[in-house]
Parts: sequence; C-alpha cells; structure tokens
Amino acid sequence: MAVVLNKEQIMEIIPHRDPFLLIDEVNELEVGKRVVATKYIKQEDFWFKGHFPEYPVTPGVLMVEMLAQAGAVALLAMPENKGKIGFFGGIDKCKFRQQVVPGDTLLLEVEIIKVKGPIGVGKAVATVNGKKAVSAEITFAIK
Repeated sequence: MAVVLNKEQIMEIIPHRDPFLLIDEVNELEVGKRVVATKYIKQEDFWFKGHFPEYPVTPGVLMVEMLAQAGAVALLAMPENKGKIGFFGGIDKCKFRQQVVPGDTLLLEVEIIKVKGPIGVGKAVATVNGKKAVSAEITFAIK
C-alpha cells in the first residue's frame, strides 16, 4: 500500500506521541471524509509486557484507540481544525471479532458519517488479512 503520511507527518496533524501514537502510516486520506491507516503489530509493543507475557494479544481498547487516532487524522487534517485535539465522545456498536497478535498488520479504516459543529461520528473497521478484527461507531469531540 502507498504511504500518504508517515509518522512524522501524522504527528503534524494529531497530538499523540510515543508510546501512545498508535498508527504507523496513513495510506489513504480524504480530508474530513475517510482515512485508511496501518498499524504494524510488533512483539516489542509496550502492551505485550503485561497483556499477556505467555500469550501476547493486543488489547481491544487499544485497537479502538488506533481506529480513533486514524479517524482523528481525517477530521484534524481539515484546515479549520488545525492545532485542535480530538477527544472520544462515545463508542457505540463495538465488536471484537478476532485476536490481533505480534506480526499482524492491522488495517484501520474510518469513514466520517456525520459532522455537526465540533462533533463527528465515524464508522470504523480494523482488519487483519481482510478479516474483521474490530468494528465500531466512534464519536469525536473536537476541542
């Protein structure tokens, strides 16, 4: 997949930093409408030290955060949102469908389906090898 934004360029749009910047690259971007991003899941990712040392699996809440960060790129890349922060306003219809483990590549797709003032809603899906790992509707509050 093509890289539209690398980590440094992502950090120019969203305020997240290591160890909590949880997307590695943006592959497609329609500002204010849609984003596709990638997270490469590595054995050395910080959460595997405790979740779980004998059976490393990516926490579901962190996968939702990865989707939220991808969605934030789509909304915060809008000129009127430059320098702002996207906060969670809600998570709805969230389903975890498969485990994500070291060596997996998580494809994060978020379509912005509604924006009203500073509030946006995104339809989010994370997949590994074309199979759904997580799906949710994510509400953002831009401040």
